[in-house]
Amino acid sequence: MRTSNRSTLTVAALAAVVALVSGCGETGQGPQQSAKEGGKIICLMPKLVGIPYFEASKTGAEEAAKELKVELTYNGPTEGKAALQVEMIEQLIQRQCGAISVAANDPDALAPAMKKAKEAGIATGAWDADVKKDARDVFVNQATFEAVGKQLVDIMSKQTGEKGDFLVVTGSLTAPNQRAWLEEMKAHMADKYPDMKVAAVEPGEENLQKGIDVTRDYLKANPDTAGVFGITSVALPGAAEAVEQAGLDGKVKVTGLTTPNEMKDYIKKGTVEEFVLWNPVDLGYLAVHVAKAQLDKKLPKSGKFKAGRLGEVEVVKPDEVLLGPPIVFNKDNIGEYDF
Repeated sequence: MRTSNRSTLTVAALAAVVALVSGCGETGQGPQQSAKEGGKIICLMPKLVGIPYFEASKTGAEEAAKELKVELTYNGPTEGKAALQVEMIEQLIQRQCGAISVAANDPDALAPAMKKAKEAGIATGAWDADVKKDARDVFVNQATFEAVGKQLVDIMSKQTGEKGDFLVVTGSLTAPNQRAWLEEMKAHMADKYPDMKVAAVEPGEENLQKGIDVTRDYLKANPDTAGVFGITSVALPGAAEAVEQAGLDGKVKVTGLTTPNEMKDYIKKGTVEEFVLWNPVDLGYLAVHVAKAQLDKKLPKSGKFKAGRLGEVEVVKPDEVLLGPPIVFNKDNIGEYDF
């Protein structure tokens, strides 16, 4: 998120591809019918399926597809592995999707397959986590990396007196959005909080138990750690659970990024005071609106873009659409959200 790893990867990739081609309960028709309809199907791929964050994005994507009267396939691997995504992109190309948009586990690993999709005349995009710029036409960004990085550090600084050494639990060391947030966090610390330092970065591989384990083991070896940042939707609840299990709630501060439903108990108990996210339902919704505008050749290079119930969203670069600023969740507002 080994000899045996290779076989596991192959079986998982094959299963994911079979599920994608057969439909496996997802919205979408078979490849022959889609081709006859001119390849207008929109294919949206998350980093992985089965976790609350990307299930919320799916809800928004399906809402937009119904609103726009377009056919949607929303599917991804069951593990956050780039190799599985590459296999699935190859199948989507054969299916003749009109648009393919991916949340990348690795920007470099996915680039050749996405370039192949572009060469096949498919509108290409990324959402949530970007691929290499020359491998897609547009990126749907949930919030600027700078805004997210700064917000995370500012939240932690208030709780730790603007000082201390910190652990960052990420999903993958190659995930482009997580790497970008981490760079902004470090830059903001250096600029505004010189006594704060990222002491270690540990991958949790988008696995809750792995996130708990790496946090627990690190805190045991480094008892003076001031706080933990969990910068994926799985890493943050894992970090919070590890701190609770170690009896360090209130002593080791915890913040990061995840969905509010995952954190309501931790907020109530005070293990976590504040954390950051955007609305993943809106992100999936926007990604489909952008893909439809690509198909219709109506996506502007700058200015504002009307995206259904979201109103006008900003095209901040010729190849980037921005959902908006991140939301800070705490005990005062977390009850207003249900995703």
